[in-house]
Amino acid sequence: MPTTKTRKKNANHSSTDTDQQLEKFFVDALKDIYWAEKQLTKALPKMEKASTSEELRDAISTHLSQTEEHVSRLEEVFEQLGEKARGKKCEAMEGLIKESESVLEETEEGSMTRDAAIIMAAQKVEHYEIATYGTLAQLAATMGRHDIAETLGLTLNEERKADELLTEIAVNGINWKAEQESKEGVMG
Repeated sequence: MPTTKTRKKNANHSSTDTDQQLEKFFVDALKDIYWAEKQLTKALPKMEKASTSEELRDAISTHLSQTEEHVSRLEEVFEQLGEKARGKKCEAMEGLIKESESVLEETEEGSMTRDAAIIMAAQKVEHYEIATYGTLAQLAATMGRHDIAETLGLTLNEERKADELLTEIAVNGINWKAEQESKEGVMG
């Protein structure tokens, strides 16, 4: 049976291992979202070009600029951690980007239905990013890295606002216009 001294030693060892595991997980998750953001800087221009409405094109263009800033912020976070900024392939984002490419292929060019599909694909990306940045910000705070939590929180807020803007664009016209196209196609 372990003595009290042995149990304390094991408890301390376990705590240190857990701290190291959490930091390793945190850094791996940063690499994952870093890769994802870099891929988005390539995917967003395609979505912008494929958009029919000027309002959606403008929203995507603005988010592209923000995404480039998100990449820079992540590079700052890596620097604060003493890590090299490197990406690790993000399977989830790869799938979301492939899905966005397929909705472009499956919808008619110049249609509001395509814009509705682009909004849906973009919001799936936003929700993934919101989940990731929310978790990373909380983990950073838990690890006592409030400076990093604040930086990640800035990005989290921008992702939430981008999602809200996409909803607003959809609700204030795109979805209704897409429905009208469908009715005209059936009647015409």
